Amino acid sequence: VQLQASGGGLVQPGGSLRLSCAASGFTFRRYFMSWFRQAPGKEREFVAAVDGSGGSAYYADSVKGRFTISRDNAKNTVYLQMIGLKPEDTAVYFCAARWGGTLTDLASYGFWGQGTQVTVSS
Repeated sequence: VQLQASGGGLVQPGGSLRLSCAASGFTFRRYFMSWFRQAPGKEREFVAAVDGSGGSAYYADSVKGRFTISRDNAKNTVYLQMIGLKPEDTAVYFCAARWGGTLTDLASYGFWGQGTQVTVSS
């Protein structure tokens, strides 16, 4: 099993980035896929999730209206489009595949990617 996140970088406040997470080694379309983030000195927190078909998405209140999660099951890839970025969005972003349980609970996820750094700064 492998989850390879990419697309992070340095961006100015108000800017945009699109993160990608390429999955392999499991039946991708059967799993909810999520993005979490972890800022320095803080706990890892839920950002967004999408169901197996891509038809339903869920977001943390802090990113609603600015971030969009999507997936392409033909490419085994999940995306996170981020606009209106703020300095408080600075964190390492992780993709994860959910085994079951509460979407926002880290223990619900069995597979994790290595993370990609997003830095929002002028």
